[in-house]
Formats: sequence, C-alpha cells, structure tokens
Amino acid sequence: MGNGAAKLVERALAWALGHAPDEALLNQALAGFMDAYGASRHTDTRVFPGVIPFLESVAPHWHLAVVTNKPERFVGPILTQTGLAPYFSGIIGGDTLPVRKPDPAPLLTACKQLGVPARRAIMVGDSVTDVRAARNAGLPVIAVPYGYNHGEPVAAAGPDHLVDRLDHLTHDFLLTLLNQEALDGT
Repeated sequence: MGNGAAKLVERALAWALGHAPDEALLNQALAGFMDAYGASRHTDTRVFPGVIPFLESVAPHWHLAVVTNKPERFVGPILTQTGLAPYFSGIIGGDTLPVRKPDPAPLLTACKQLGVPARRAIMVGDSVTDVRAARNAGLPVIAVPYGYNHGEPVAAAGPDHLVDRLDHLTHDFLLTLLNQEALDGT
C-alpha cells in the first residue's frame, strides 16, 4: 500500500469527495477497511521470486524477524498463508510500538526480541523507508528494487548493497558484510 492503510484510505476518500475527509469520516472508513482487510484470506499476496530460496539458505544460520509498518495483527496470517512463517521468530508491526519505521526503534526492538546485538544485525528491505530505518538504527542495509517507493528508486536512498533478487545473497556474503561493518566502525 505504501505509507500504510490510513494514508491509502485518506487518499481514496479525498479523490472520491474532491476534498480532504474530516477526521470522523476518515476513522470510520479506516475501521471498515481494516475489518475487510482482516477478513480477507490474503490469497492474492505473492512472494517475490528468490525469497524462499534465500530464506532456506540463511534461516539455519541467522535469527530472522519481520519488521513492517503493516498492523501486527495482519502479519502472522500473511506469513502463514504465503508459507513464510516458519522462517521468522520475531514480528514487529506498524502498531507494535508507538513509532514506526523509519524510526530506529522497530529494528532495535526486533534485535532485542531475537537476542541479537544490533551490531550483529543486517536490515534487508525493499523501500526507502527500510533504508532510512536501517541508517537510523546504525545497521547495514541491503535493498531490493521492488518495494513501494512512490516513484523514488530505493537505490537513491543509498543502501549498502542493492540486489535484484534475494537469492543472490548468500550466508557468506552476509557474514562478510557484517565483518566489514565491524572493521569500518572501529
């Protein structure tokens, strides 16, 4: 959706009404949208090519979490429906904390959830917001170019690495990146 459901509903209402909606109407429409979204079975949600081979290759070696601005209550069902749930041991949603990405708190909280020091973590994301969150948290960041970026290429945000597909990443590459970050930080 890019920028979250509230912004999507606000934009849709503004388009339909020809002006910005008042707060009461926006809240009512957002509640209806969230109910409908929660009731959906997420059967149209697709996993990008290369994601599952990547997860299969790194999950035995890394603790993985999903950090998203999507409301937390939707994340588990989507991970289950897509077959991704077994790879992740942590979830931070957009409403888990009082702040969302690009604030560093969601990433740092995920590190704490997983018992991983932030200096031993890497952010893999698909948006400018992900890159900014990683930078704010002091984490190296790898990006893929297919996220929601409102016409701004994720490369413009300056990730450490940009890959076309996640299965182009290997466990050894991730270790090398972490070790290089440790050397650069001293």
